[in-house]
Amino acid sequence: MRIGITCYPTYGGSGAVATELGLQLARRGHEVHFISYAQPFRLGQFHERVFFHEVEMDEYPLFEHVPYSLALAVAIQDTAEKHDLDVVHVHYAIPHATSAWIAREMLGDAGRLPVVTTLHGTDITLVGLHPSFHRITRFSILKSDGITAVSDFLRDETVRDFGVPAERIDVIPNFIDPEAFRPDREPCHRGVLAPGGEPILMHVSNFRPVKRVADTVEVLARVAEHRPARLVLVGDGPDRPRVAERARELGVEERVLFLGKHDSVAELLSCADVVLLPSASESFGLAALEAMACGAPVVATRVGGLPEVVEDGATGLLFEVGDVEGMAQGVRALLDDEARRAALGRQARERAVECFAAERIVPRYEALYERVIREVTGS
Repeated sequence: MRIGITCYPTYGGSGAVATELGLQLARRGHEVHFISYAQPFRLGQFHERVFFHEVEMDEYPLFEHVPYSLALAVAIQDTAEKHDLDVVHVHYAIPHATSAWIAREMLGDAGRLPVVTTLHGTDITLVGLHPSFHRITRFSILKSDGITAVSDFLRDETVRDFGVPAERIDVIPNFIDPEAFRPDREPCHRGVLAPGGEPILMHVSNFRPVKRVADTVEVLARVAEHRPARLVLVGDGPDRPRVAERARELGVEERVLFLGKHDSVAELLSCADVVLLPSASESFGLAALEAMACGAPVVATRVGGLPEVVEDGATGLLFEVGDVEGMAQGVRALLDDEARRAALGRQARERAVECFAAERIVPRYEALYERVIREVTGS
């Protein structure tokens, strides 16, 4: 198939999943065309059967804000026409599903273009709920030929808040490449991240308030009262200054390492002894899944789709939002009992591979594409 994919190219779960899906589809023989305002951050080097089309936008004095959604619609329509796309798969409803619908209307009946929309999280639980976007979000989702959500939780939220029939939404979870995310990655960076051989606690996110990154520093401070430990923070975003300030206030500044944004997340996660995910909301928890694939137990919050990924007591530990004392006790227990920590790590890896490996999930997208193409075009 010739597949168009639109996503946000910046750091974040939806962009990471969309990019990896495109690469996996290309490896399986499909032709993939990414359409966005910048090259997706995980696209990296040259890949066979993978193409990137940059959305062209020009500044104009009349526009206070460049109308990206319209420029994207034109780019999707142009790519679909020039490369005879079989289907367009947009990730994150706003504005991508709207732009895809406009592009389809521009093509007309002769160029009927099947559109699949994947809902990832805040497009439903936050952005889409805003009065300025709720109606257009609902309209665009319902106009899609195929709809997927990354968790049962997100499907249920979509049904409740947008009135989308549950039977129209296919739940297809996020996935990992077990060869990329694994415990024995080389080279090993433990000696650099923890020169004194201390246990490594790790967190990966875009440092938005909903991630509650400051809670990871609170956990570290409590753990450090009992034993030396290091906290490695991967990513960047608006809360980074506040997190750094909290580390200074708690006297653990020297134990916290800010690495910033990194493409080599798999290499870093393979060094972690425990991964912390104290989010106030997670529709799936891709960082948790990637950590599990690397054999690291996850200490996280019992919110959203996380319980669908992390099995409490089997592949990690789940706590209520804001329970930093409980999380700290859980981390200390895992670090004090290496046999249990290792067992949870092995079980985490096994669950990640058995339930969320790309070879199990990607064919479900292929089947969905084939179905909507057949329904829309009759072929």
